[in-house]
Amino acid sequence: MVNEYTIVIKGGVGEIVEKKSRFIATVKPVADEREAAAFIEEMKKKYWDARHNCSAFIAGDVTRCSDDGEPSGTAGRPMLEVLINSGLKDVAVVVTRYFGGVLLGTGGLVRAYQAAVKEGLNNSEMGKMSPGCRYLVSTDYNGLGKIRYVLSENGIDPDDIIYKENVEILFTAWEENENKVIKAITECTAGKAKIEEKERGFFLKKIDKETSV
Repeated sequence: MVNEYTIVIKGGVGEIVEKKSRFIATVKPVADEREAAAFIEEMKKKYWDARHNCSAFIAGDVTRCSDDGEPSGTAGRPMLEVLINSGLKDVAVVVTRYFGGVLLGTGGLVRAYQAAVKEGLNNSEMGKMSPGCRYLVSTDYNGLGKIRYVLSENGIDPDDIIYKENVEILFTAWEENENKVIKAITECTAGKAKIEEKERGFFLKKIDKETSV
């Protein structure tokens, strides 16, 4: 199974200045190619007076990039490489350049556009998507505290707790400790808890504000 990967939870903006040229990177999470294209158009309208609005995105299995008038291969592709090398998925970035009157050369452009993307990502909120399973556990009220203790010991916060005649606890267990958690719940309730597997896939594990890109 694919290991955990990083996504952008909330996009950010980063700016660098290189030889009087301003490079403004705007990052946004996107669900698909259509959403990425709409975001790029939105940025072009916002920064309509800029010399260039170069872009790159990863949406599912689709990757696209554009130099938007810069010399071929000096903007869009280097930007996309930053996204790919960061292991990100479902993200788009537009780097807006206001020309400062000094030519940077091809190497200078590549470095500037990549640095701008990194700055934008550093100012974004990141999250980890990790493989696991969402469970619904039904227990009597005597078992609630025991189950919450097991979850807490394994770094799991319940997604929801529903109080009925019995108590239903919805939580996500990660692949690396899933069997341990289920076994502990069974043991602490003497097998009385009803454990139902609801959904298997990738889930948001945590927000990692210190993710380095």
